[in-house]
Amino acid sequence: MFELLVVILFVWFFGGAIRLALRATWGLAKIAAGILFALAVPGLIVCLLFAGGVLLLLPVGLIALAWGILKACV
Repeated sequence: MFELLVVILFVWFFGGAIRLALRATWGLAKIAAGILFALAVPGLIVCLLFAGGVLLLLPVGLIALAWGILKACV
């Protein structure tokens, strides 16, 4: 049940960050958010398959950080 909750939270943050990234102009914030996206998606898959538990919050934290960076710039 915890894994399902984390995946839903991840998708919600990911969708919000993508919407903000599309509205933002190219710059350092968009590049940093792109790097965080590239690290978070494989991180979620690895944590779902091998780890679980609290480690699942790491990819959610990366996406939340990207969302925060983009929200500050838009």
